[in-house]
Amino acid sequence: MKLTRPFSRKVPEMDNKASQTALSLTKFGIGQPVTRKEDPILVRGEGRYTDDLKQPNQAYAVIVRSSEAHGIIRGIGTDAAKAMPGVLAVLTAADLKDYGGLKCTLPIKGRDGSPIKYVPRPALSPDKVRFVGDPVACVIAETIAQAKDAAEAVALDIEPLPAVVSARDAAKPGAPQLYDEVPGNIALDFQHGDSAKVAEAMKNSAHVVTLPLINQRLVVAAMEPRAAIGEFDKADGKWTLRSSSQGVFGMKNQLRDILSAPADKVRVLTGNVGGSFGMKATVYPEYVCILHAAKLLGRPVKWTDERSGSFMSDHHGRDYDMTVEVGFDKEGLITAVRLSGYGNLGAYCAAFGPLLPTLNVTKNIISMYRTPLLEVATKCVFSNTTLVSAYRGAGRPEGALSIERTMDLAASELGIDRLELRRRNFIKAKDMPHATPAGTTYDCGDFPGLFKAALEQADAKGFAKRRRESKKAGKLRGLGVACYVETTAAMTQEQGGIRFNADGTVTIVTGTLDYGQGHASPFAQVLSQKLGIPFDKINLLQGDSDQLVQGGGTGGSRSAMLSGTAIAQASDKVIDAGKKLAAHVLEASSGDIEFKNGDFTIAGTDRSINIMQLAEKLRTITLPDDMPKALDITHVTEAVPGTYPNGVHVVEVEIDPETGLTRVVKYDAVNDFGTVINPLMVEGQVQGGIVQGLGQVLLEGAVYDAEGQLVTGSFMDYAMPRAHDAPMITVANRPVPTKTNPIGAKGCGEAGTSGGLPAVANAVIDALSEFGIRHLEMPMTASRIWEAIEAAKASKTTA
Repeated sequence: MKLTRPFSRKVPEMDNKASQTALSLTKFGIGQPVTRKEDPILVRGEGRYTDDLKQPNQAYAVIVRSSEAHGIIRGIGTDAAKAMPGVLAVLTAADLKDYGGLKCTLPIKGRDGSPIKYVPRPALSPDKVRFVGDPVACVIAETIAQAKDAAEAVALDIEPLPAVVSARDAAKPGAPQLYDEVPGNIALDFQHGDSAKVAEAMKNSAHVVTLPLINQRLVVAAMEPRAAIGEFDKADGKWTLRSSSQGVFGMKNQLRDILSAPADKVRVLTGNVGGSFGMKATVYPEYVCILHAAKLLGRPVKWTDERSGSFMSDHHGRDYDMTVEVGFDKEGLITAVRLSGYGNLGAYCAAFGPLLPTLNVTKNIISMYRTPLLEVATKCVFSNTTLVSAYRGAGRPEGALSIERTMDLAASELGIDRLELRRRNFIKAKDMPHATPAGTTYDCGDFPGLFKAALEQADAKGFAKRRRESKKAGKLRGLGVACYVETTAAMTQEQGGIRFNADGTVTIVTGTLDYGQGHASPFAQVLSQKLGIPFDKINLLQGDSDQLVQGGGTGGSRSAMLSGTAIAQASDKVIDAGKKLAAHVLEASSGDIEFKNGDFTIAGTDRSINIMQLAEKLRTITLPDDMPKALDITHVTEAVPGTYPNGVHVVEVEIDPETGLTRVVKYDAVNDFGTVINPLMVEGQVQGGIVQGLGQVLLEGAVYDAEGQLVTGSFMDYAMPRAHDAPMITVANRPVPTKTNPIGAKGCGEAGTSGGLPAVANAVIDALSEFGIRHLEMPMTASRIWEAIEAAKASKTTA
């Protein structure tokens, strides 16, 4: 019997461990909607985020930032600041000359085979500033108020230079140059595919649809601003950084390179993290400053960003200026896809910046459609703006938007129903595995079946009636449909440690990191399923680099596959060791020991010992030299193959034509995430991603003026989606488990945005189609929609 809620009566103590295990698996095994372990602590306000921490004798740092978007540093006056009360030090670039720069280590090459052109970013700019917010000095004082006062006293002498803020403009001849080493501001001229074959296919196509498409720049605006505490232990020469992150092992390795420190001399600790979406995955200049200050002063130094600073200094998302071209034959079948344009890197090369509009878009633009040929050509360009890096989806939603918006436009130009056009081009289940021209191979999936299920769940047939009802109320109603296939991030090795503790609990140790996803419950469900360990006895350790031997961090919708695989494989090793140890305890041959539901049993008998009892027993007995001394395992997986989560989203919007105000009024999403470990948490992940996609379509957009000043520098000017903007979202799972990992999971973390972004955009344009409007740039704000309607009316009247 499947238990979906706790018993209403107290369960008596049971001596039968097998019965306890069976109860645990029906409530807490894989596939059960278990609530998040960490939520009771967080909702009571007992979480510990970086800014909640205070170390003994802690000092405080404030960063001095450039107010010029582009300029030559002629001088930095620090004397007045150093003389102010409580000031301990004022750092400039000269103080950090012994440290390396922040690097972009992506192995992406240009069309001519040359690597990315970039200059490692110094923690503090020594001679030139390249965006508003570029850090030029760091003030450390006894209190945060003293540090802020002194920071205002630092005198900057910056000779302004002309600025350029768009990638397309930055790549033009004569544009202001950010680096002498990067002519034309082009860091990477990326090209994938056979240009000649694509051009020939386009030439021979019965129809080619062309759509200029801008993915506007977004401010990530995680709930928790970045914060960090730097420490240095002079006695053993060890650095410690306490900081929000997406993975402590990767952060540690980045710091090792910058600090030129051995592995055992750098430690990174991360507690609770209030969101990241890709932004907190890498080292930032502030961390280098406070680590140096900690060594210089012999005391911990803390830095916490404020929202105004985070708007300028946190990595932004998106900002691509692309043109999509899709060729069709006379039957409406795709002949070729070509995507070309510009990706804005901002002023420096962030760790993942060039990956997003190049390889990631390439792998995700194919979606569910049979595509004979593909070309992607992207110029990654420097500009006088904040760095651009990963933001939820990181090229995946952009790829989905590109093909899905074009499919709707193609349907109108070809005179084919947009649903039928998609059906004609679907890759069929019988064609799996399917190799795409993006260099990926879909191992499994049922795209036509998923499409049919999504339309049925959304009652697409009843849309015409709902549209008529909206029209009676004076509203425009639109239906948006979007398909996506997401290529998860590159799969690295991952740790899966299992520790049986003296207090009767078990700890999972793994190198992914929970920054809002809720890893503790699903990871415990995997372990409980594999080893029969009671769910409430399982803990999770992720945020201490000293406890890890490997760790890929969290990002790219891969944690379920990486940590899930690592936990499953480590569990198998526990069982192998347990059989030998149980045989010793039970005085039997290890070949006669069977394991099931948490019990080691002598085959054909009723003699057994539970895994938790065995772990406890091992602490009290002496074991032969040739036997394991405990059930504890430290395991590192080989890299597992990437996966291809996919789905179909169907959304309806209502627009008030008198104001342009748009509301999402109905939303259905049907997804294939393979094995779903925890459907409750998957639903939450999808809903969150959808709202972020909705925000990009209707509300959000970071804007710079011609001088490089961020016009949308606060929530007064930058519109984040609020609760009233989010509709009720129905999420269903139609899984086709993959066989590429032992869990069968495909990942889900970014899928909501991949479906939500194009689905909402298509719905808005469908609602506006009666005015002849076929495309609008995002964000499709109320004012922009109203202006488009009025322009269409005026054009019709004039005609």
